[in-house]
Amino acid sequence: MTRLLLVDDHPLFLDGVRAALTTTPGMEVVGEAHTCAEAVEQAGRLTPDVVLMDLNLPDGSGIEATRGVLTASPDTHVLVITMSADDDAVVAAMRAGARGYVVKGAGRHDLVQAVTTVAAGGAVFSPTVAARLGSFFSGLAAQPGRELFPQLSDREREVLDLMARGLDNRRIARALFLSEKTVRNHVSSVFSKLDVPDRTEAIARARRAGLGHEEPR
Repeated sequence: MTRLLLVDDHPLFLDGVRAALTTTPGMEVVGEAHTCAEAVEQAGRLTPDVVLMDLNLPDGSGIEATRGVLTASPDTHVLVITMSADDDAVVAAMRAGARGYVVKGAGRHDLVQAVTTVAAGGAVFSPTVAARLGSFFSGLAAQPGRELFPQLSDREREVLDLMARGLDNRRIARALFLSEKTVRNHVSSVFSKLDVPDRTEAIARARRAGLGHEEPR
């Protein structure tokens, strides 16, 4: 039996998804959440096999909620539900740990197939998104900063790279689908771990290491 947690704040949409999945043999909806906080709490308590995650929630991004869900329940798989297959949002979700996405309005067959694939450990995304993910992970492997700044987490290294490209905290937050408060916390952590007094010195260190050469978009 595949145990499912539905995360969305639109009652009518939830009703439709619940009806499609509860009538599918081998699937059981064990919980529903309407906010990021509820999603993380229920994932930790219920440990579902698959979470169907909306990207736009009242208290934050479903991308941040995905990270929280996977921290609370590492064996859970996340399937994003999105209004459109926007590459930037979907790629950000995959980077956060989601296994794929299904577009809202997809037919019952497509929804069930996506849930089944993700529950089995597979991934569901378009060729365009797959190509962008491949480029992203290839780029990470080639980054000299991974070896030069081992004290930084992957997320902190991403923030440092974007700082070195000239992005301010607001634009970094938009690029990584984070809140500005979260970005400020990461920036402070970068300063502390690199033992630098300010942004200017952090950027200089990053650029000497080879980060920040791509033009900001």
